[in-house]
This record gives sequence, structure tokens and C-alpha cells, in this order.
Amino acid sequence: MEQTSESLGSLIRKGNKSSGSAAIGNTCIAVVKAAAFALTGSGSMFATMMHSIADAVNQMFVFTGSVLAEKRPTRRFPDGFGRVINLFCMVAVIVVTIMAYETMLEGFHLLKHPAEESGGYWINVIVLLLSIGADGFVWVKAMNEVLHESRIEAKGFRKFTASLKNVKRAAPPTRLVFYEDLVATSGGALAMLAVLVTAFTSFKLLDGVSSILIAFMMIGVAFRVGYDNMVGLIGVAAPPEIEDRVARIIFDDPQVTDIYQMRILQEGRYYHVEGLIELKKGMTLADADDIKFKVRDKLLADPHISDVTLGILEDNGIRNWEPQTEG
Repeated sequence: MEQTSESLGSLIRKGNKSSGSAAIGNTCIAVVKAAAFALTGSGSMFATMMHSIADAVNQMFVFTGSVLAEKRPTRRFPDGFGRVINLFCMVAVIVVTIMAYETMLEGFHLLKHPAEESGGYWINVIVLLLSIGADGFVWVKAMNEVLHESRIEAKGFRKFTASLKNVKRAAPPTRLVFYEDLVATSGGALAMLAVLVTAFTSFKLLDGVSSILIAFMMIGVAFRVGYDNMVGLIGVAAPPEIEDRVARIIFDDPQVTDIYQMRILQEGRYYHVEGLIELKKGMTLADADDIKFKVRDKLLADPHISDVTLGILEDNGIRNWEPQTEG
């Protein structure tokens, strides 16, 4: 019988918290920016407004996908629903690309026809300061989530460098939030610069230039996230660090002498482990089975490993497994 007793509430609680909180935050930011754009007509404000709308829509899509991805495997879908999140992230990429196109059009329009002196520039400054603070806060939370999912410890400024280095090891929705809020924070700072320059100097073209630059940053996010999720949909091997972590768990058992072969497939934020392990010579089949089940249970205790299939062999005296990373 299939297990279908999952409640919607339990699935939502398992959803990606970074994308859920970011969707709510960016919706509020987009509303405030829309009001500021309506009052001032600033092209830079329009660009950051479009970016916030894209972020809000994307992150709601991604949060929904992360909830559905938590559904248990069924008889029809025995590998589970981990790749659903990749599909939702691909939809988010399309949304970002469309918004980037509209932002770029507005930027080129402002280059040809610079906006007249927009009144109330201080409104833009206040809104952008709030936006940078909110986006920066979500970005820092995404950094922490990246480090948590990558099992990396870092403090202070090292969080920034460590999260950039290990972002590929995070779950797809966490990667999306990380990249988008990195661009949102830097784009807000660029828009702030454009607002101040156009307000106090005669160089009005910077309004259009900043819109185009923000559009290019959005396109960069779309390509980066799109590539990562395309690879995830095809099916990608786990990073070498994950292989070594799994191997260490297996070798923790003193009866295991070698790993004859092993394959780890990544789906969403979960891993499927298949392997053949070698055990000491002279063991009975019953004892060997006990060791196999004990090793399997240890692997399944890892919250990121969803299923394990192990076979057993008698030690052949040849070393087959070599660590994939140093240290």
C-alpha cells in the first residue's frame, strides 16, 4: 500500500524556509517600490521594482516546488519527487528572463529619452535604503542556509567567502535565493547611486545605464540558475565531498574492508546511494547481512540521504576505493 497520509501542513513545514520568507519579503518590497516609482518616475526605481517582482514570483514558485518535492515516494514514483524543485526553478528562470527583458527595454528608452527631473528623490532614497536592508538581511539568511546545507562552519566575513565557494552544494531553492538576493542587494546599491547622481548632477543618462546593468545582472542569475537546474533534471552525480562523507560512514564499520563500487545520484537536496561493499573473509551470510543492514541504517540516518541500496562481496584483496578529495 502507498503511504498517502501526508498532510499539507507537514509538507509546508518541510519546505525551503529561505525561499518562503524571501517571497513574502520581496512582495512587500515590490509594493513599496511600485508606489515610489509612481510618485517619482525614476528609471532606476522601475528596474529594482521589476527585479523585486521577479524575485517574489520566483521564490513563491520555488517554495511551492520545495513543498511538493518533500512528498514521499509512491509505487508509481519510487524515486520520490526530488526533481520537482528543478522544474519549478526552471519556471522561475523564465520569469527572471522576461523581467530582465522589460527592464532592459526601459533602460534603452531612458537612454534615448532621459526622464525629466523627477521630484521627491528622497522618496527613492528612503525606499532603496529599506530595500537594501531587507534584501541584505534575506541574503545573509541564505548565506547561513548555504553553510548549513553544506555542513560548513564559518563566522564573520568568512561566511561570505565560504558561502560563495560552497553555494553549488546547497539545495536548488537555497541557491536561487542566494543568487537573486546577491543581485538584489548590489542592484539596489547601484540604483541608489543612479538616483543620487541624477538628482544632484546633470548626468541624467545614468538612470538608463543602471537599469541596463541591473537587467544584465538578472540575466546572469537566470543563466546560472537555469544551468544548475538543467543539470539537476538530467541527473547529476554527487560532489566528491559527499562521496567521501558516505565512504567514511561505510568504513566506520570494522568489518568493511573496501568499497568495490559506488554511485551517488543527487536529486534536489537528496542523495540516492548504490554500492557494493567488501567484507572480511570467512563471514557467514547471516552475519554479512547484519553488517550490510547496519551500514545502510547509518547512511539513512543522514537527513540528506533518501535511500540506500547495498550489495556485499567477500574481500578480494585488491584496493578499489580511493578518496575523491584530499584530507
